[in-house]
Amino acid sequence: MSKTFSPTKRFLIKGIIATCLLSVTRVGFAAAMAQVIAVRVWPSSTYTRITLESNAKLNYKHANLYNPDRIVIDIDNLNLNPTLKTISTKVLSRDPFIKSIRVLQLDPKTVRLMIELKQGIDPNTFTLPPIAEFKHRLVVDLYPSKPAITDDDPLLALLEEYQKGDLNKKQSQIKSPSNKKKNSPIIVMLDPGHGGEDPGAIGYKKTREKDIVLQIARRTYNLLKKEPNIKVYMTRNEDVFIPLKVRVAKARSLHADLFISIHADAFANRSVKGSSVFALSTRGASSSAASYLAQTQNDADQIGGVSRSGDKYLDNTILDLVQKTTLSNGVLLGSAILNRMKNVNKLHKPSIEKAGFAVLKAPDIPSVLVETAFISNINEEQKLKTASFQNQVSKAIVDGIKDYLKRRKN
Repeated sequence: MSKTFSPTKRFLIKGIIATCLLSVTRVGFAAAMAQVIAVRVWPSSTYTRITLESNAKLNYKHANLYNPDRIVIDIDNLNLNPTLKTISTKVLSRDPFIKSIRVLQLDPKTVRLMIELKQGIDPNTFTLPPIAEFKHRLVVDLYPSKPAITDDDPLLALLEEYQKGDLNKKQSQIKSPSNKKKNSPIIVMLDPGHGGEDPGAIGYKKTREKDIVLQIARRTYNLLKKEPNIKVYMTRNEDVFIPLKVRVAKARSLHADLFISIHADAFANRSVKGSSVFALSTRGASSSAASYLAQTQNDADQIGGVSRSGDKYLDNTILDLVQKTTLSNGVLLGSAILNRMKNVNKLHKPSIEKAGFAVLKAPDIPSVLVETAFISNINEEQKLKTASFQNQVSKAIVDGIKDYLKRRKN
């Protein structure tokens, strides 16, 4: 039996389908409107970072305006919600670059961000894909267009080289002092891990690794300043994000003799505890735990947020230049610090461990990474917060350095 199909019914079905598609499309458009879920402003003496975190990638246009100096950013397909409105309250009076931030709904699908500045600025604006606990992010880094000249802190110049993709080329031109005078001061670079947008590990009581290690580094710095014939610097002395390679570059630019990165590690199992010291490995990690830890620390650039322009050079260039003496001295330095740490806290492993930490890849500087304790362990998290434990850790690092200097290989 053949079936007949009515033209009227066909047009009726087409109309129903078209109506459904139109409804779905309208719903789709409504659902596609991005929502800002967090706003952050990180001021520092070097640069200020503004971060808008959202549930979808933000498309934007920006322009620099003058008299007065300001930056205007128009963000497409976005509604001005209560979270985004709070950004004006995030600006601190001590911020050296931002005077104020205003935000308004320019039209039904566009939000305008207006940043009024205290001085001339070179902005670097970029987006970041989701990673770790972060969703999509729109980042605005504000660098001074006329930076103050400081001979003892090349950080701003290094960040500029990094953003342009020139850092590796400039670093390759730095030559290690071959005939350092016998009585020249030993230059130590302390590197408090993480900072700014990158909090590092977070303990059960919400203690942030970036805060603890900065406190320990400052205490270590103050102790080392009292030592004769030692000159000490820090990669950061405030809550600011610095890419891993810029930390290494700062040490090399200041001709550091030693590089010590300070951290407080974390593990999924909160019962894990103890202090550790790591040296660089060029042939894989000494344990699966060391490999895991190196990977989490090497993710700092993605979590802290770097623009793609900072990735123009090869990651393995510096590693290929690593010298045998540098590596062996790194192990000697790490072992000396670990030997002192055992008097402060239980050791996670009885000997120094090795892994491919990006921050240890200076070719001409013995470098170690000190994991002071497990911030994920409730008891050690509490210890890390105390001045007494921080002082003990700092003294152990300083004593370890002094022990190393008596035994190092030239």
